[in-house]
This record gives sequence, structure tokens and C-alpha cells, in this order.
Amino acid sequence: METISRPVPVTGAPVDGGESFATLLGHWARRLGDRIAVTHLDHRDGGDGRAVTLTWRELDQRVEAVAARLSEVAGPGERAAVLAGQSAGYVVAFLGALRAGLVAVPLFTPGLPGHAGRLAAALADCGPRVVLTTAGEGEAVTRFLAGCAVDPAVVDVDAVPPVESGPRDWPEPDPDAPAYLQYTSGSTRSPAGVVLTHRNVLANARQACAAYGAESGTTSTVSWLPLFHDMGLILGIGAPMAGGLEAVLMDPLAFLERPARWLRALSASPGAISAAPNFAYAYCASRVTEDEKLYLELSRVVSLINGAEPVLPATIAKFHDAFAGCGLRPEVHRSSYGLAEATVLVSVTDAGKPPRQVTFDRARLAAGSAVPAAAGAAATTLVSCGRPVGQRVRIADRVTGEPAGPGEVGEIRVSGPNVGRGYWGRAEASAATFGLPPLDPDTGAGWLATGDLGVVFDGELFVTGRLKDLVVVDGRNHYPQDIEQTAEENRAVRPHSAAAFAIDGDDGEAAVVVLERAKDTEADVTEAAAAIRAAVSAGHGLRLHDVVFLAPGEVPRTSSGKISRARCRQSYLDGAFTARRLG
Repeated sequence: METISRPVPVTGAPVDGGESFATLLGHWARRLGDRIAVTHLDHRDGGDGRAVTLTWRELDQRVEAVAARLSEVAGPGERAAVLAGQSAGYVVAFLGALRAGLVAVPLFTPGLPGHAGRLAAALADCGPRVVLTTAGEGEAVTRFLAGCAVDPAVVDVDAVPPVESGPRDWPEPDPDAPAYLQYTSGSTRSPAGVVLTHRNVLANARQACAAYGAESGTTSTVSWLPLFHDMGLILGIGAPMAGGLEAVLMDPLAFLERPARWLRALSASPGAISAAPNFAYAYCASRVTEDEKLYLELSRVVSLINGAEPVLPATIAKFHDAFAGCGLRPEVHRSSYGLAEATVLVSVTDAGKPPRQVTFDRARLAAGSAVPAAAGAAATTLVSCGRPVGQRVRIADRVTGEPAGPGEVGEIRVSGPNVGRGYWGRAEASAATFGLPPLDPDTGAGWLATGDLGVVFDGELFVTGRLKDLVVVDGRNHYPQDIEQTAEENRAVRPHSAAAFAIDGDDGEAAVVVLERAKDTEADVTEAAAAIRAAVSAGHGLRLHDVVFLAPGEVPRTSSGKISRARCRQSYLDGAFTARRLG
């Protein structure tokens, strides 16, 4: 399989060996001074939100004060965990840790529903010397830490007084030293922290700025994605620091309560770049009212990135049909692929034209070959994730690691300056995932095994699914997203609520679908389950072992609102759905 790559010019401040996001903040503070750096739209009191802003100079001064305070309680290389809500204070805390030479650990508040176990596990894993929080969160954070296996100092960044003596002459950061640990959103019991160096994160932030058309003074980033997620952090902090961009932030809950808030923020931010998972675009199309659309002006949006989960053609069409009258141009939709182990961004579709869609033969795709579907054949339409951004991608045989043949589905592997160093404290898992052969003869860099399946077709990357999520029944592969899409065609099913997964049965693996009943429906779930079984059998040649209907909001999701197949599977096996299932 020929390796695909695409060189990307670097934008922003000049590159040198002693840079970090925090040193770049100083560069932009001197250059941009009283221009706004961060705006947080606070919707906790409802309405259109209260804008809390910091200029570049104010942000730099607050970061300097926090860094000075941290130097009193922790030494270089020790971990500083951020337990704060979405706010300008979160940005201050994160950058303050970097400026002080600490390893930042972007996490979340103890109040995030359903994620206390993951938070405790991450803290135990990284062993922070200090925890950074913000006003109003301190009491809850201190109470939570009392029940954890760590005993860090707690610093409220909003209460740190300004530095009176002027900025300190901080040591230049080692580009290959860890900048932060990005905890993955996988298992709630054993989250893994990806070690990302200053070189890694600066490379990816600049790759993102170049790929998405970001320019200081003319573009800004708008994001409701959590700052503790890989894409949320690079979009909300990394790219702004690399490119001198204004960042507009809002809380994920503010988006979920009223998705029009996100679109209004895009309208108010000329040259906006934003990102969201696939479900968010469908959510906007179905929830934003005609009256709300009257206030939207989306013609100046530069890039809308769709990633973090499979991009569905129907969602793209629905979103653009809903907002074309607001000036939205189809070509601003950018389908993207990435993962925390590569900082975040790996590939993206070309600017200036809609993402390419190809309809493949479903059976042959499941068997490992990407062949365009003939008329009348069962088919799966995939949306291209474009080409790599300043890095290389190859498709490897999932067993041997050897290059896959042209048109063959295999594991996606990535090599580039943005690929992390490994997992914190997990040498065995790191060796199995990072730096795999063949090594580059010039740089010695190896390959990252992503665990994702994909194929290169006509020079573009198409992601077909997660290796660990494949449903294998009777020796045949089935992609869970295909099964979920078929199930959600039933009117009794709430859109974007289905999770398909495999369990071990008496005769091998068996397929299960868990989903939510649609709101305001009188449909009989027993009849609906039978209809779903028939549809999946006819469309995929697959017999479902079980179909579980739950009430709206009951299917487990990640902290950014995506369906979590892993948690659904575990809850099903634990019997957690038994008392809650309908019918």
C-alpha cells in the first residue's frame, strides 16, 4: 500500500527549539496586546449568554501569576491536573502549568455526571502534585480529592494575585519534554494518558491552522467541545496559541440545551473555524427553529470540521438543507480523522469543495475490499476523511502489520511529528502501539497503530470502523455503524441513540443492539424490536441476539455526548439494563 502524505506550510510565529503554547502566548501578548484572546460565553443564567473576555495582555498576566504560584508548590516535570469547568479560567490554568514547566493534565470537575470513576482513575494514574481549579469549584474539588488516592495541593487560579515584580525569566522548555497528558475517553475503569511533548502539540496545532485556513486577525475558533478532550483543547487553546487566533468558548451543556447558541456564536465571529462530532450536526438540523434561523448569518464561516465519530452522508445533507438559507456554503464542511495518540488531527478533506462520498459494496467491504457498489447491490456510503496533514498514513494488515494491498481494508497507521511518545506509566501498551516498524531511515520514527480500520481509495483515506468494535458473527465482519443506521430507520427509535456490539455467546459471538425509544411516540417496542430484527437480517444477513429499548437519555454516552459502545456493552453484560428496558 502506497503511503499517503501531504506537506503543509507552517503558519504563525517562527519555530524554535524553546517554544511552548505558554511562550507563544507571550509572543502574541507583545504583538496583539489589547485585542481579545479568549471569550467565554457563560450561559448558566440562560438567555444569550454573558461574554467574559480576556485580552492577550490580560491572559498573559494571569498565566504569569499562576505560573509563579505553581513554582512555589511543584517542581518542573511534576503533574498539574486541571479540574475546572469550561471557562477562561481553564485556559489560564492549563497555560500556567505549562509556563511553570509542569506537565499539565486537562481533566474535568467532579460534577460531570457519570464520570467520577474515570476522574478518580486518571488522578490515581498521573499522581498530580497540584490540582488547579476555578472559583465556585474549589469546595467540590477538595471534597472529591479527600476520597481519592492522591493528596495534591489545590490552587484556585481565580484567586491568585497579580505578580508585582514583573514577568519571570522562565527556562526554555525542552521540545521533547512532556507538555501534557491527554487521557483517552475509552474505558472508565482504566483511562490511559497519552504523553504529548511540546514538539508534538505545537506541530499538530500548526498543522491544524494550516489545514483549516486559520490566520491571525481574520479567523477565530468557536468551540463548545470540552477543553479536556483532544479536539476541544487544540481548537480552544492550541490553535489559538499557535496562530494568534481569538478563541470563543461555551459549555457543552449550553450547546445541548440550545444548539442555536453555537450557530449564533459562529454568526458573530467572522472567519470562524469550529468542530463537532457527527451527531451535533444532525442535532442542530432537528432542534434549531425557524425563528432562531432568522438571526443566523453563516456565510463567513471558514471551516466546520466533522470528526470524532463516523461521518454520515445523510447528516451532511440534512445540516446543509437546514441552514443553506442562512448562507452556509457546502464546501466549508470538512470531514476529518484523528485521535489522541496523534495529538488529535491526522487527515482532513480539501478546502473549497464538499467532502467526497463513495458508495461501496457492503459485503465486500466487510470482507476487507473497497469496491464501488454495482446497481442493486447492498451498499455502504462512506465519506472521505481526506489526506494527511503534514504527516504520513499507511494501511497495514491487521495481523502481520505488513502493508495492505491496493483497495484492501486494514489498520490505519500514522507517522509524523505530532504522534505522542507513549502512554504514561504503561511501557508494554506503549511498545505495542507506538514506534512500530518499519522505521524511517532518516529520522528513526516508527508508526502509530491507531486501532482504526480504513482504506485508501483514489488517494483519500476512508475510515471504515474501529478494530475493537467490529461485530464478527459466523465468521463475517459487520461494522456497527451500519447496523445502528438500519436500526435507527425505525420510527420508534430516537435518532442517534443506537449502539451495536458483540458479546460472547454459546456458539461464538452474538450481536446486540441497545437503543432509545423516540420521544412522544406510542409505538409498541416489542413490535418495533421485531421489525428491527427483520430489517437487520434482510440488510446485513445478521441475526440479532437481543434488541434492548431504553427510555430517552438512558443509553450511555461519553462526556461529549457521543454514544459509548464500550460502556453499553459493559452495562449490558453487568445486567444494568435489565430493570430499565422497555417492553
